[in-house]
Amino acid sequence: MTSENTPQVNTSPQLRIIPNHDASRYELWDGEQYIGFLGVEVLEDGTVDLQHTIVSEQFGRQGYARTLVTRVLDDYRERGVKVRATCSYVQDYMDRFPGYRDLLASTPAPGARD
Repeated sequence: MTSENTPQVNTSPQLRIIPNHDASRYELWDGEQYIGFLGVEVLEDGTVDLQHTIVSEQFGRQGYARTLVTRVLDDYRERGVKVRATCSYVQDYMDRFPGYRDLLASTPAPGARD
């Protein structure tokens, strides 16, 4: 990935991603402050559908959504997990940062529309 294609992320030392498997999402926290989440669904073929990215309005336009998506995608890359991008934010992210497109599953999701 070249530097112009590397997403700038929020570097707060208190920032953490917490998997919440019961709610099918990854939550973003800054200390004790809840920021937002990335909703996911693990599909039968082992890929993960990234369904929606939600950041609390007060934290909008501060790089939190980009940070959340980047960290989750980096984790999936390390684990060899392919993804599908149902979420429009993630679709736009993949367009802006093509270095992450290698994570996209090559086959359509079961039940996907043409």
